[in-house]
Amino acid sequence: MDLINLDNILVYTVKDRCRVCYTCVRECPVKAIKIVNGQAEVMPERCIACGNCVNICSQGAKTFNKQVDKVEDLLKSDEFVIAAVAPSFPAEFLEIDNSDQFVGMLRELGFQKVIEVSFGADLVAQKYNELINNNSSQSYISSDCPAVVACVEKHHPDLVKNLAPIVSPMVAIGRVIKKKYPNNVKIVFIGPCIAKKGESDEIDNSITFTELRQMFQSKGITYTNIDGSNFDPPYAGKGSVFPVSHGLLNTMGKASDVTECDIIVADGKKDFMDAIAEFENGNLVGKHLNLLCCDGCIMGPGMSKNGSRLNRKNRISDYAKNKLVHLDKEEWKNQIEEFKSIDFSRTFNPDDRRIVEPSEKEIANALKKIGKFDHMDHLNCKACGYDTCRAHAIAIIVGLAENEMCLPYSIEIMHQTIKNLNISNEKLATARQALKQSEKLANMGQLSAGIAHELNNPLGVISMYSNILKDESKDGDPIREDLDLIVEQADRCKKIVGGLLNFARKNQVVPEKLNVIEFCKRSLQSVVIPINVKTKFLSDTKMLEAYIDKDQMMQVLTNLEKNAIDAMPDGGKLTVSVDDQNNEFSITISDEGCGIEEENMEKIFTPFFTTKSIGKGTGMGLPLVYGIVKMHKGQINVISNAIKKNGQTGTKFIIRLPKNQL
Repeated sequence: MDLINLDNILVYTVKDRCRVCYTCVRECPVKAIKIVNGQAEVMPERCIACGNCVNICSQGAKTFNKQVDKVEDLLKSDEFVIAAVAPSFPAEFLEIDNSDQFVGMLRELGFQKVIEVSFGADLVAQKYNELINNNSSQSYISSDCPAVVACVEKHHPDLVKNLAPIVSPMVAIGRVIKKKYPNNVKIVFIGPCIAKKGESDEIDNSITFTELRQMFQSKGITYTNIDGSNFDPPYAGKGSVFPVSHGLLNTMGKASDVTECDIIVADGKKDFMDAIAEFENGNLVGKHLNLLCCDGCIMGPGMSKNGSRLNRKNRISDYAKNKLVHLDKEEWKNQIEEFKSIDFSRTFNPDDRRIVEPSEKEIANALKKIGKFDHMDHLNCKACGYDTCRAHAIAIIVGLAENEMCLPYSIEIMHQTIKNLNISNEKLATARQALKQSEKLANMGQLSAGIAHELNNPLGVISMYSNILKDESKDGDPIREDLDLIVEQADRCKKIVGGLLNFARKNQVVPEKLNVIEFCKRSLQSVVIPINVKTKFLSDTKMLEAYIDKDQMMQVLTNLEKNAIDAMPDGGKLTVSVDDQNNEFSITISDEGCGIEEENMEKIFTPFFTTKSIGKGTGMGLPLVYGIVKMHKGQINVISNAIKKNGQTGTKFIIRLPKNQL
C-alpha cells in the first residue's frame, strides 16, 4: 500500500482492496472520487469527509484517518485529558443500558473528565435562535455539520455567505472546557463523524465510536467489570436530541409544523444536496436550512453497523427524556448564564472546487467514444456511478472517469473482443491444419519426386519395346491387341508419374498480368456443364488485375469445378465468386453436392487419396491444385458439410492469392 500523509487526508483508498465496482463513485454526493486505471482514488481537495464511501465499501477499500494510537499516547502522558462525548453515544452502545457504565469505561481508559457535547448543543441552539430572530431578512444554512460546511465551501462557494456564523456543538463545548479549566488541557472528541477530525484545531484529537470500541477491546474494558460514574459538569439539557433529524429544531424550541416554522430540515446525502441546490436556485426564499449529511448523526460513518435507524432514534429519545426528568433546571440555567458570554462565532472561506463544464462539442465527442451517438443511446443506467451518461462524459473529459466505466459500452467491447477472438481462433486452427498438411505434403512431395524419377526409366523402356514389338507384329496378329493394352497402360502410368512430378513442383511459375474476373469466367466455359447443374458467377468488382501463371491456375480452377460437378450427380448449383481484398484476392468455388466426410477432410490433398470409384480418378488432382496454389504464394482452405441435419450440404474451396507475384 502506498504511504499516505494522514495529517492532511481524512478519507483514502486502500488500493489493494479496490474491486472496481464504482459503488463509491455512485454514493459520493460531490463526486470526489476519480477512477485511474480502473481503481477508485479519493480526491482530498474535493472530498467533504462525509464517509459514505467508507460505509458502503464491502471490501474495506475506503478507510479514514484513525487516531487511536495518538489518543492512547496522550492518555499515557502527564497531560490532563478530557473526553468530549457526542450526544449520539446511546445510539452506538446499545448493549449499555446505563450511561454511568459508559462514563466509567471512559474513565478506566484514563480520561480525567468526561463531558457531554450536548451542553454545547444547548448553547449553539440559543445562538441560532438569536441569529434567526435578529436577522429576519437573511436566510441561513446550519453550520453544525462539518460535511455540509465543506460541501458549501468547496462545491457551492457562492452560498458561503449564508452559512450560519456559529460554531458546531463540538467546538462550543471545547471553548466551554477551555474556560472552565483554564490550565492547559487536552480535549478528545468522541463521536460518530469522520469529518469532525478535520473541522477545528481547537480540538486536540477526534476519534469515532468504532475507534473507541477498539480501545475498549484492546484494554479488555467492558460495562460488566466497571463501576459506574456520572458525566462531569456542565450538564446538558435538550441538546441530547441534537443528533436526530429535527434535533436542532427541537433544541431551539421550534415547532416542526411547516405552517409554523420557516426552517427546512433535510438529512441524508441526497436530500441535503437537493436542499442546497433548491436554495441556490432561489426556490427557498425566506427559509432557513437545517442540514445533516448523514441520516441524522445516529447513522454516522464512525458508528458500528449494529442497530436500525428507528432503534437508535428510540434510544436517543429515551435517553433525552430520562435526562430531562432528572435535570436540575435551575443549575442548568445557571450554567448557561455562566458560559453564554463566550464567543461562539466563526467565519468561513470559499474553496471553490467546482468543475468547469466542457463545451457541448467536447461532451458530444466523449459520448461518442462510449457508444452514445444520439439521445436514444443515453440509457442513464447509473452503473458507472454517475446519474446520467452526460455526467459520465463530463467526468471523463475532466479526468475523473474512464470510458470503461460505462457498463453497456464495456459489454459491447467484450462481445466484440469475444467475436474477434473466435475469428482469431478459427484462423489459428485453419493455419495449424494448413501447417500440418503442408508438412505432410512436403514429405510426400520428396517421396513422390524420388519415386517418379525411378519409375520414368523402366516405363520408358516398357513403352519403347512395346511399340517395337507392335511394329514387328503383323496385322491381325492376336498379340497386337495385348501390345496395344501394354502401351495404353504404360502411357497411363507415365501420366500418373507426371502428376507426381507436378505435385513435387519441380517446374516453375511463369506469372503474367491477367484480368482475374474474365479469367474465372473463362474457366467455367472450359468445363462441360451438365444440364441439371446451374452456374453462377459473383464478384464485388468488375475489374481485378493480378499476376498469375495462366495455364497452371486454369488447371486449378477447372479441376475444382469438375470435382464440384462430379459431387452433384443429381444436379445443383456451382458458384464461382471473386473478392478483392487490398493486396490479395480470393476465388471461391462452391457446390451443393454431397460434401466431404469429416474423417476425409485431412486426407483430400494427400496423393492417391480419392473418394471416386476405381477408374474415375487417380487421387492426384487436389494435391496438384495444392502445389500450384502454394507456388503462387497463396493459401487454399476447404469448408464442407456432409450432414443434412446441419444445413445445406456441399463443399467450398477458398483460394487466396497475392496480386503481385513479381
